[in-house]
Amino acid sequence: MSDFRLKVFQHVAKNLSFTKASQELFISQPAITKHIQELESTYQVRLFDRLGNKITLTEAGKLLLQHSERILDDYKRLAYEMNLLHNAYTGELRLGASTTIAQYVLPPLLGSFIEKFPQVKLSLFNGNSRDVETALQEHRIDLGLVEGIVRLPQLKYTDFLDDELVAIVNPGSKLRMADEILPQDLPNIPLVLRERGSGTLDVFEKALQQHDLRLSALNVLLYLGSTESIKLFLSNSDCMGIVSVRSVSRELMAGMYRVIDIKGMPMQRTFSFAQMQGQEGGLAQVFMQYALLHNKKL
Repeated sequence: MSDFRLKVFQHVAKNLSFTKASQELFISQPAITKHIQELESTYQVRLFDRLGNKITLTEAGKLLLQHSERILDDYKRLAYEMNLLHNAYTGELRLGASTTIAQYVLPPLLGSFIEKFPQVKLSLFNGNSRDVETALQEHRIDLGLVEGIVRLPQLKYTDFLDDELVAIVNPGSKLRMADEILPQDLPNIPLVLRERGSGTLDVFEKALQQHDLRLSALNVLLYLGSTESIKLFLSNSDCMGIVSVRSVSRELMAGMYRVIDIKGMPMQRTFSFAQMQGQEGGLAQVFMQYALLHNKKL
């Protein structure tokens, strides 16, 4: 029902490539060009500047991208809500989520989902990312939410929400540190980290590798099984922890922790849904669609 030209434009704008857009949408490149030309003709503007083989968005293109994202999201929501009128969802949905997601992301989403689908019986298994993936493979859960960067071939992953890891210290500790350090300073700093198998540790290790650093070279005082344990430990010790920024947003505003910027070492990650390959549909798909429509509120 939505204007397909907007979808074409969005794919070109996100990739800054007509070729990649045609591959993602499974239509020819001339068709992509035709849709973009029709939009430019409709609004009497240029949407892209072309320089050789490269394209960039014009100011008009940036404006259209903002509106097209909202319009296409509204169409998705409309289709979803209209389909709900024809289906009464009942049954059991067994979710599994890594510790950070279970504690800091899922609670408000689960609350609104239960209100929307009161006849669905929800259960939640909590563990680190490896635990959740194991539970999926053993069919103990129907849908997982994980936070690592490791991808198992027998599972299908769908991106859900962006996240960032930050280094934090207790501002009242005896650890004298500047607001910004270099990755090469890390071996000299006492650390408390999440346990093996956690997505948080996976991302931190990957970031270290970009600077030829290994976990074994660091001064790790303790590995703990939850972010809350790390936060409590930091409140009573002189060391630095690596945690999700989502887990400490309120404490940072209250001045309970101080963020230390590790220069040139970003620790970005994406929370993802995980399913067994080929096992799609049902209540798991309903929950995924609901979560993807409401993730901007999280």
